Amino acid sequence: MFNRKEFIEESLNESAATKKLMLEKNFEEINEAADVLIGVVKTGRKIMFIGNGGSAADSQHLATEFVIRLSHDLDRPSIPAIALTTDTSMLTAGGNDIGFENVFARNIEGLGNEGDALICISTSGNSPNILKAVEKAKEKKIITIGFLGKDGGKLINVCDYSVLIPSDNTQRIQEGHITAGHIICEIVERELYS
Repeated sequence: MFNRKEFIEESLNESAATKKLMLEKNFEEINEAADVLIGVVKTGRKIMFIGNGGSAADSQHLATEFVIRLSHDLDRPSIPAIALTTDTSMLTAGGNDIGFENVFARNIEGLGNEGDALICISTSGNSPNILKAVEKAKEKKIITIGFLGKDGGKLINVCDYSVLIPSDNTQRIQEGHITAGHIICEIVERELYS
């Protein structure tokens, strides 16, 4: 029989353990990603986000933190960021006309510029549409950062930088992506605008 109390305790303990592991294993990766994005913002470039499913929602969430603000005690200008996961007309036309595996690459082709950053959020690291987007980003000299999990999949070897959450559990990986994203965003805000 399902034990709800035990399940809640196990879930929270696993989440806390993952965060502690992130401090040990992701400290330098988070620092490096923050440095990269500070450079992108300083040069007037933009940050683009992509992901599928829950990672698409995380893309929207993190892009919003950059554009609007994360730290409510800072009065700062908007940081140019966009989630390429939000335009249903673009996604459905692309899926229908050029194949779902090409939708993000096509967006990168049209909207990305040299010196921009592309943050690829993927728990598996193996999504074909994200891999194709990274290929297109490299053609356009766009910096790529993977927010990954498990073993990093194929993306770990093609992204310029990565934050590899130390977990095999999709829920814990997604929680780690949001935590790392919040930390990086706040570092960018505070170092540029406080």
